[in-house]
Amino acid sequence: MFAALPKAAFSILAGSARLKSMASKYGMRTPQSFARRFIAGEQVSEALEAAREVEQQGLLITMDLLGESVASPDEARSATRSYLDVVEAIGQAGVGRNISLKLTQLGLDIDQATCIDNLRRILDTAAKADFFVRIDMEDSPYTDRTLDTFETLWNIGYRNAGVVIQSYLRRSTDDVRRLNTLGARVRLVKGAYREPASVAFQQKSEVDAAFVEQMQLLLTHGTYPAIATHDPAMIEATTAFATASGISKDRYEFQMLYGIRRDMQSSLSKAGHPFRVYIPFGTEWFPYFMRRLGERPANVAFIVGSILSDKGT
Repeated sequence: MFAALPKAAFSILAGSARLKSMASKYGMRTPQSFARRFIAGEQVSEALEAAREVEQQGLLITMDLLGESVASPDEARSATRSYLDVVEAIGQAGVGRNISLKLTQLGLDIDQATCIDNLRRILDTAAKADFFVRIDMEDSPYTDRTLDTFETLWNIGYRNAGVVIQSYLRRSTDDVRRLNTLGARVRLVKGAYREPASVAFQQKSEVDAAFVEQMQLLLTHGTYPAIATHDPAMIEATTAFATASGISKDRYEFQMLYGIRRDMQSSLSKAGHPFRVYIPFGTEWFPYFMRRLGERPANVAFIVGSILSDKGT
């Protein structure tokens, strides 16, 4: 049933409290449970174990304590404290000092000032320990506020942060140019949220064309961009353009999500490309998980089988 759903339906299901409750019962119960294909675990200790395994393969990592859309200042402060604890745990563990976060975790839905204050606390602590912080991009109502928050902090001297651009948004080529002018580090992705045609390209061919255009702008005028895609055609377009333009492999990196296309991750790394794996963890994993299914519905059969297997144990 789920395999026949369009990608947009998974975005709707991601907001279902009932489905989240059902999935949470089985998704992370054992090391073989279905969500662990894409989620490193619910605790930072599990994520650190996954990070060590990834690094042993010669790959880089970024870690993301999943969560979004807090509703009160207390929740935003709690999420901030949790991220500060994650920074401390990563520093003690000795794995790569690179994290990713969402601004709605830090209070962007409450007000921008609250979010900026909380983000500054994380960036200040991260800077002391030589961490890089990537600000993830959420759906299009947050694009302006996310970029404005990032640029505000950039302009007062925070340089240990970067941001994400989603190629399927019609505005994104202009946003890439804006960020290139700043000298900011950009992660380029296709985009995983349900967006209307007035805001985002709907056809894969259009999204791919925009991705290639923005990738080329980032490689020629950007600052160590991250090309984040599982699409072999986009990877080939990137390597071909870099080679033709005389852009060395150390001027950009590829990124992929934990648990997806591990064969390609290994082959790109062995070919000399810096390669980073995005490692998500935490109790608030369900919305992220559903968006991953929306990107790759073929995984649904695996998930359904795993749920049935879990119920039988």
